[in-house]
Amino acid sequence: MKPRFFPVMLTVILLVQGESQSQEVAGGSESKTRFTLLEDAKGLTINFDGQLFAKYDLHTTNKPYLWPIIGPTGRAMTRAFPMEESKLEKENQHDHPHHRGILFGHESIGRIDIGDDEDQKPIGGDTWHEELTYAQAENRADKLAELATIKHREFKVLDANDDRALVVQVCDYLDRDGKRFLREQRRLAFRASAKTRTIDFDQKFIASAGDVVFQDRKDAGLAIRVPSSMAIDSKLGGSVINSEGDVDGDAWSKPARWCDYHGPVEGEHLGIAILNHPSSFRFPTRWHVRQYGLFAANPFGSRAFSGKFEDATTRLKKGESLRLRHRFIFHLGSAADAKIEEAWQHYSKEKNIDE
Repeated sequence: MKPRFFPVMLTVILLVQGESQSQEVAGGSESKTRFTLLEDAKGLTINFDGQLFAKYDLHTTNKPYLWPIIGPTGRAMTRAFPMEESKLEKENQHDHPHHRGILFGHESIGRIDIGDDEDQKPIGGDTWHEELTYAQAENRADKLAELATIKHREFKVLDANDDRALVVQVCDYLDRDGKRFLREQRRLAFRASAKTRTIDFDQKFIASAGDVVFQDRKDAGLAIRVPSSMAIDSKLGGSVINSEGDVDGDAWSKPARWCDYHGPVEGEHLGIAILNHPSSFRFPTRWHVRQYGLFAANPFGSRAFSGKFEDATTRLKKGESLRLRHRFIFHLGSAADAKIEEAWQHYSKEKNIDE
């Protein structure tokens, strides 16, 4: 006598398999390629050879961010706070909760075509900070009123193969009332080798809704919060060096082609380099790199770093755009060990990318 339940079980199995495969995109449905992308309600997961490389969180706070990011030896290459508690981090490293993994933000971007009506609210705001930043602030309500959002609109490209994973995304910059004041097209490319993990972060900002001004601010740019043990202030051997030879605190606010933060991570000496491409806006960028662990490329800050510098306020007329191009290299050892200058020389010769 044939079992009656077999067709039902087969149907269930096929349905489960179909659901699982539908979640993986661009060549990754059966893990046939070395890179795979998995999209879910929270964002994207980027895997390499079946292991986690990075996650791209789109909805947790007021801007997208990459966290965690796993380096070439399997170590986490960003601070865990505030996303999760880690036994590897001391509480004195639980500062600046808006420093989440890799992020882009700016303390003050806004529309400038708001007319002469004194009662009319400016359109724009602060995408560098977030609500958690001001959890204990006395002026919390005022600060929250200044916050803006970088909102994921769509993925134009999700593609993965043996060589890289590619994400092309469109983001809208919205003020507190939901009015759009800027559009960004963002291109992320993930690559891996035996000794490195690489993320290209290419951005095009378009004044699509009207004239836009990027104020001269220190808290702005493309940033990563390094592992707590790597931070210079942890006094475990962390260090910073840039392409001009400036070291540790002397690298702060200085323009340079690249900058590197390296130090101990779970018993290994690892590093993070950020390269600035010659075609990037206001190359070579200034570096908002702090001994407590913030590491940011900031072409929008100048006088904010020192009154000796010229004002760097940037204005785009409606329809105009500007581009930023950077490459993160997660590597073994120091900048010298990883030949970061050589890597920059190679990167500098790469052509502009037309989306």
